[in-house]
Amino acid sequence: MAYKIIASQCTSCSACEAECPNVAISEKNGTFVINPKKCTECIGHFDIPQCVAVCPVDNTCVIDNSFPRYQAPGGAA
Repeated sequence: MAYKIIASQCTSCSACEAECPNVAISEKNGTFVINPKKCTECIGHFDIPQCVAVCPVDNTCVIDNSFPRYQAPGGAA
């Protein structure tokens, strides 16, 4: 699964964009979005997704269940 940003809760602070190791977050129409094709849930980079760690509003960066869970190369997750 990838993460997604709840647009109605996003304050557009841009903290997440700079912290994403996959450059999966970008600004779109005044709010930030996560490209699910680039999001790896920070697996292999950090213990917790960095968008979740830095977002000042709880439950704004959440799992997007419409995408399959990310599989790290070699099967490590």
